[in-house]
Amino acid sequence: MQNDLEIIRELYNAAEGKTLDLNRFVSFFSDEGYVLNVPAEMEFRGKNIAMVASGMAAAFPDVHREIFSTYAMNGIVVVELAIRGTHTGELVTLEGTLAPTGKTIDVPCCDVFHIENGKIVSFHCYNAASIMQQQLS
Repeated sequence: MQNDLEIIRELYNAAEGKTLDLNRFVSFFSDEGYVLNVPAEMEFRGKNIAMVASGMAAAFPDVHREIFSTYAMNGIVVVELAIRGTHTGELVTLEGTLAPTGKTIDVPCCDVFHIENGKIVSFHCYNAASIMQQQLS
């Protein structure tokens, strides 16, 4: 059985622009699992969890998550990272769709995961959405 850090590393790999695998991404979650994009106040469950990875990959086909630090204890994993990519696709936001700008992003982020029995039950993403907006304007 994989340890919690291995599960999260593989989850991130499935969401990378070069290795995007939406079925694999969703497979890491329990049936009750969900993703919460905290700044956007958007929650994803079931098959809609794929939208978390597909939305970023559509807007930033070269999307990459650089992991700086990971902390794991008792079924909780916290990851400090940066989300990087080039905006060459449409980005769907709460305010509407942003046409490609060709600009690059380097967005600080902190993700918190709860894992039970080898499956993710919750993934809270605290991304610096305001920084991304500044970088794309």
